Amino acid sequence: MKPRIYESGTPVMNENSSYTPPKIWTWEAKNGGEFANINRPVAGATHEKALPVGEHPLQLYSLATPNGVKVTAMLEELLALGFDGAEYDAYYIDIGEGDQFGSGFVDINPNSKIPALVDHSMPEPTRVFESGAILLYLAEKFGALVPSDPMARAECLSWLFWQMGSAPYLGGGFGHFYSYAPEKIEYCIDRYAMEAKRQLDVLDRHLADNRYMCGDEYTIADIAIWPWYGALVLGRVYDAGEFLDVASYTNAVRWANEIAERDTVKRGRMVNRGSGDPAEQLRERHDASDFETKTQDKIDQQG
Repeated sequence: MKPRIYESGTPVMNENSSYTPPKIWTWEAKNGGEFANINRPVAGATHEKALPVGEHPLQLYSLATPNGVKVTAMLEELLALGFDGAEYDAYYIDIGEGDQFGSGFVDINPNSKIPALVDHSMPEPTRVFESGAILLYLAEKFGALVPSDPMARAECLSWLFWQMGSAPYLGGGFGHFYSYAPEKIEYCIDRYAMEAKRQLDVLDRHLADNRYMCGDEYTIADIAIWPWYGALVLGRVYDAGEFLDVASYTNAVRWANEIAERDTVKRGRMVNRGSGDPAEQLRERHDASDFETKTQDKIDQQG
């Protein structure tokens, strides 16, 4: 089947296409593809399930996807900077099992996406959802990792929201059609590969003249962008490094490697991880010592 042809942004059906959109779309639950079992066109809870609450001021409910790693890397960075108030409990949300549709989780994030945070240090427990909002909330709460100078702050926030607006094309677009879709569709892969490479070029050109996203200062812009684009150029997502020729983006690779070596990032990548090397999985995090004593390999050894 040949791909559809698009002219001036208007879809034109190829005569060989086997699909004509109906006048009104209806959902077919068994639509194929990875994650099809958890995707649905309605919001709200599917079942009653309260969330656990630990002893620390900050309660995180998440998974070590790129969006989840943003927040755990941020919290570990704040703790390394000496902010004791950034201590947190992190609980594993298994999106494959639909934990994000439990009533407790929907109460703190009506969009049913990880990560979600509750700050119990406030007069009333305060929910924060959307990863970019959580990063900005924490940066402002502790007065760290976001520039105070107005011009530098504007640059930092611009790059933070660049990531928030761009990554859906990388993940939901390129990543989905290249890695997860039930069939390889040339038009879709070509369309999103082009956009992924354009975004990598934006990043690479900027990093040619900057150590980090905002000059020499490591900020929430780096913390937001690295789990997506750093992981991509380091070959950690989608198994698409060769396909996208990521090695050619030398400035982005340099930046990604430098951030990957931060101890705070290494720890952040472990929290709420449920796949890969068991020694790098810390399903729940309640204390700094958990990185040494409660990784999945040690739990498995205990039986």
